[in-house]
Amino acid sequence: MLIDFNNLKINNLDFETDFEKKIKKFLEEWFSNTEMVQIQTSGSTGTPKVFEIEKNRMIHSAIMTCNFLGLKEGNTALLCLPVEYISGKMMIVRSMERKLKLIIADPSLKPLENLQSEIDFCAMTPLQVENSLDRIHRIRNLIIGGAAVSESLKKRISGFMTHIYETYGMSETLSHIALRQITPQPEDYFTVFENISISTDERGCLKIFAPELNAEIIQTNDLVEIKNEKQFRFLGRVDNVINSGGAKIFPEQLEALIKREIPNEAVISGIEDESLGQKLILIIEGEESEDLIKKVLEIQFEKSFHRPKEIIFIDKIPRTPNGKVNRRELLALITK
Repeated sequence: MLIDFNNLKINNLDFETDFEKKIKKFLEEWFSNTEMVQIQTSGSTGTPKVFEIEKNRMIHSAIMTCNFLGLKEGNTALLCLPVEYISGKMMIVRSMERKLKLIIADPSLKPLENLQSEIDFCAMTPLQVENSLDRIHRIRNLIIGGAAVSESLKKRISGFMTHIYETYGMSETLSHIALRQITPQPEDYFTVFENISISTDERGCLKIFAPELNAEIIQTNDLVEIKNEKQFRFLGRVDNVINSGGAKIFPEQLEALIKREIPNEAVISGIEDESLGQKLILIIEGEESEDLIKKVLEIQFEKSFHRPKEIIFIDKIPRTPNGKVNRRELLALITK
C-alpha cells in the first residue's frame, strides 16, 4: 500500500490489513477537531502508560527530523513500525508534513522483504535491520531506534553508502531529539536538533529543554558526557549502574566492548554479593560455548574489575515489546 501525502484522499484508499486499519484510525484521529493525540509508551524503562500529546508539537518534531536529513516533498518513505507507539506515529506525521509518498509494510522482522524500489527514508529497529541487510542499500537515509545498536550490527552495516543513524529519544521527546551517524562517517557523539538545549544534573544525567516539543525540562536517568552545546555521548542509565567493591560500572559500555568480539546478545548485570555489594556477571544468549567463553576471557578490559566474575548462558534473553532487553525480568530469571 502507498499513501501519497501530496494528494491525500483517505476515502479513496483501501485499508485492508489490521495494520493498515490502525493507520486509518490514526489518520482519522489526526484530522479530527481534537488538538491532542494519544501516545503509548513502550514500557522499556518503566510501567507502560498512555498520555496525550499536542499535534502541533508532533509537527515541530517532524520538521526537525526532515530538516536534519534533508527530506523534500515527493521523497519516498517506508513505514514498518507499530503505530501504537510514537515511532510509528511520527513516521506518518513526517510524511504528512513533508508531503512524502509513504509505503506501508506490516511490521515484521523482514520489513524490506518485498521492497523492489529505492526509497529516501525509513526508520527501523536493530532486529529489523539485522534481518534486512541484503536490501539496506535501497534506502538513502535510515534511522535505527527502539534499542541500542550493537557493536556487531555496526560492523555489519559499516560498508554501506546508505546514511545510517542511531537515534536518541523517548516518548516524552516525541521520538528522537538527536542522531549519531553510524555510516558512512561514524560519529562518537549524538548531535541534537535545532532549538534544543542540553545540560546535566548533579548526577551527570542528561536534561533536555525542547520547548517546541515539551513545555517542561525533561530530566532523564541517562548518564552522558557533553562535548558542547549540541553534542553528547551516552554512557549508560543511572539505574543500571553497578556498584561493585565501591567502583561504579556502566554495563552498557562493557556490553559494547564485549559485542565487538562475540556475535551473541550479551548483557552485563550485577547480583548481590556479601563482600563486593554487587558481583559483576555476564549473561550470554545461546548455547554454552567454550569458544565464546575464551573470546570473553581474552578481551582487554580497561579496568580489572570490569572483567565479569561469572558467565551465564541463557536460551533467550527477555525483551520488551519494542525489542529492548528487559533487564529487570532477566535479573529475576537468573536469581530465582
